[in-house]
Amino acid sequence: MKLLLLLALLLGAVSTRHLKVDTSSLQSLRGEESLAQDGETAEGATREATAGALMPLPEEEEMEGASGSEDDPEEEEEEEEEEEVEFSSELDVSPEDIQCPKEEDTVKFFSRPGYKTRGYVMVGSARTFNEAQWVCQRCYRGNLASIHSFAFNYQVQCTSAGLNVAQVWIGGQLRGKGRCRRFVWVDRTVWNFAYWARGQPWGGRQRGRCVTLCARGGHWRRSHCGKRRPFVCTY
Repeated sequence: MKLLLLLALLLGAVSTRHLKVDTSSLQSLRGEESLAQDGETAEGATREATAGALMPLPEEEEMEGASGSEDDPEEEEEEEEEEEVEFSSELDVSPEDIQCPKEEDTVKFFSRPGYKTRGYVMVGSARTFNEAQWVCQRCYRGNLASIHSFAFNYQVQCTSAGLNVAQVWIGGQLRGKGRCRRFVWVDRTVWNFAYWARGQPWGGRQRGRCVTLCARGGHWRRSHCGKRRPFVCTY
């Protein structure tokens, strides 16, 4: 009996020891699996975090797309202003084809209303600048009018407005080239007064070597001498 009891105790002790070993082995295996799983999770999280840092957010993508600048349009080059042909006093037509204005086509006035001072005549028939100067010299023994005061400028303006015309030739013209250009009067009086419109005579792309007076406002403008306009003569 004692021998059987001793064998039973020995078998129980061996079984218990094996059970503890299996249990510890199982726990060790579970721990290793858990560590491996945690490592994979951490590595995956690291990859996701790295990928998230490298990939732009939707707003950043929109910002990058918006930051691209378009090519600036090419600026148009300004055309150089052509040099006007030097003013010539030659007539555009034969003198025989130019007749003196009829009385009904003219308005006579004086530089000082009410006084028989220097006389002027406003001619309603349109002529080029050269033709107008020729008419003033041959028909009235004078020249295209020069203006030396605001008062007389206003008088010419009012007279031209009465004829319902837009612009009239006066005796101013541009002579010379480059920096030597200057305005003169055809009657050779001194250039001591001017009443230019805004932007005249040098602003922008102004051309023309002859001077007109505008019936509206009385300001002066440069104009091509070959245009046909009414004009003002002295007599």
